[in-house]
Amino acid sequence: MGAWGYKALESDEGLDVVDFLKDFIQNHSNAGHIQLSEIVVAMKNSGFFGETYEEIDFFYDTCAIALTELYIMYLDNGEFTNLESVSGKVSSFTADEGALTFLLRYLTDIRDEVPEADDTREIIDLWRDSESWAEWKANLEFLIARVEKELTT
Repeated sequence: MGAWGYKALESDEGLDVVDFLKDFIQNHSNAGHIQLSEIVVAMKNSGFFGETYEEIDFFYDTCAIALTELYIMYLDNGEFTNLESVSGKVSSFTADEGALTFLLRYLTDIRDEVPEADDTREIIDLWRDSESWAEWKANLEFLIARVEKELTT
């Protein structure tokens, strides 16, 4: 786990998501308008998520958290703060119920520690053993609450 902070965007896997978003914006956005559902589909097709929720992997979990962090960052700031590669290139970032539900399912499965078929969930094991467990878990709870709020508005 290459991480320098407790947020998914502060990790190697999170930077993979940022790079993916940068490429997505350059190749798929319509005049700076992006949709979370299109990003989710493109990320699924590129191996950032499993075929099913039962296909659990540290990388998939971190990607779901990172994408949620990006979406919430845009909602809160109207831009991708401190991410020069994508900052200023998006004029709107919208989400539909399906994309939000997809991310919420990943986040709640992580929070609820839904285990892998043969073991505990790797992301939980790694963070529980770190000094940043409380901050990491609080960030996860924050993201869940924000996605739930978006689903009800």
